Amino acid sequence: MKIPKPITLAAAMLLAGTLAATNYYVSTSGNDNNTGLSLQNAFRTIHHAAGLVNAGDTVFVANGAYAGFDLREAYGTAANPIVFKALGSAVEINQSGPIRNDGINIEDCSHIVVDGFRANDMPGNGNGIRVVLSDFCVVRHCSCNHNAERGIFTAFTDDILIEYNVCTNAVDEHGIYVSNSSDRPIVRYNECYGNNNIGIHFNGDLSQGGDGIISDAQVYGNIIYGNKLAAGINMDGVENPVIYNNLIFDNHFAQGIALFQQDGAIPSRGAKIYNNTIIVPSDGRWGILVNDGANAGTEVYNNIIINEHQWRGCIALENTAGFKSDYNILNDKMSAEGDGSAVPLASWQALGFDLHALLADEPGQLFTDPAAGDFHLKAGAQAINAGTSLVNSIVTTDIDGHPRPAGIAYDIGAYEFGSPTGAHDAAMLAVELFPNPATGFIFLGLGAASAKAIRLLDSKGQVVRLFTPFSRQLDIHGIPSGAYFLEITLDDGRQGMRKVLVK
Repeated sequence: MKIPKPITLAAAMLLAGTLAATNYYVSTSGNDNNTGLSLQNAFRTIHHAAGLVNAGDTVFVANGAYAGFDLREAYGTAANPIVFKALGSAVEINQSGPIRNDGINIEDCSHIVVDGFRANDMPGNGNGIRVVLSDFCVVRHCSCNHNAERGIFTAFTDDILIEYNVCTNAVDEHGIYVSNSSDRPIVRYNECYGNNNIGIHFNGDLSQGGDGIISDAQVYGNIIYGNKLAAGINMDGVENPVIYNNLIFDNHFAQGIALFQQDGAIPSRGAKIYNNTIIVPSDGRWGILVNDGANAGTEVYNNIIINEHQWRGCIALENTAGFKSDYNILNDKMSAEGDGSAVPLASWQALGFDLHALLADEPGQLFTDPAAGDFHLKAGAQAINAGTSLVNSIVTTDIDGHPRPAGIAYDIGAYEFGSPTGAHDAAMLAVELFPNPATGFIFLGLGAASAKAIRLLDSKGQVVRLFTPFSRQLDIHGIPSGAYFLEITLDDGRQGMRKVLVK
């Protein structure tokens, strides 16, 4: 928990005020001398609009290229957040903001939503999106590529929600970095790949103030691959995190998941690591590394952990006290003595761990098409119905949103057998949906592609609604709340799905 800052008199008056919400518009054909109250009278810069916003206001930004913006001491509320919303799928910030090198900087604020922006190629020490000293903020549906430091960076941000973002090719560090004493962060349904260091990193960092602990993090539904150092998910000074339904593969010179203490005030401990699929390449390290102290209260259930390294294996543990692990699919390489050596699974089981574990079959027997990055379970895979229900207070769906368990027992790994394939197909990376969760309408962005079929499916794969192929505003009125899949077939025959949550 961070040290709270006093709210200024001006901010208190703003929070207590009854000003009507205002919609502002920004366009590349606009002018900052305009009223900004319609697209026809839009502002030219997002930063100009940011200087005007109050609780409940929304800034809509039309497609085009923009300089970044800096928002400070702006305070929304839970009922009336301040929203910055891209109107299309091609709103790109490709120049730094006026104060820092970041594309978007949110500082000393609360209840801010950033939705649908691309923030690319920030120079110097720039992040694509930076949120600091700001609580109850949301970053969603954004894309951050080739930024000098990180894709998304946060610090001292209680109750932040980071979802449905794509963070790639950070030049120096990480895809997503949650730092300092930030409690209750939720990081879900993001894709992080090609970053120079970690996919998703958490660091309590006591030296920067606060208590140096990140409490109650939720990390689920993320796809993390092709990153180059340390870990897919890295946790330093994190207490009681839940880490589930993540797909972590092909991260080089890296662990799949690492729990430790370096800068944080405590070892990362009390972790619930459930139903992840972790594939470590031959130049990787351990599937899950649990350093001394991180063992306390940590549970590892229902994970597929396959390690292609010559001798490193699936779980490396430095201290066995208070640690639980079972119902995992593993290679015959484990360690209760840290990173330095490995023992067979039988020796690990002699310590009381993974008594119901299975030695992993070949990836081609487990997964639909592992060479192409499709880790859905193959028919007849050993993971089907082989898991435990000890995870059921946390894991109720799989990474695709399908209910768990689908059969007589939980499946092991991130995917429940029978969930629609292709939900993360590379052909669908350019597809954008907003808002999501949605009510009434959902807007579909296909970039330069065009579709020949669009269908909404329920969790059983049944067609709920058909849309005309040229539709970009999809009417979902009358559809019961819940999780669905939008199946999109492009003109060239490629097909994929995107999860849709209907409120």
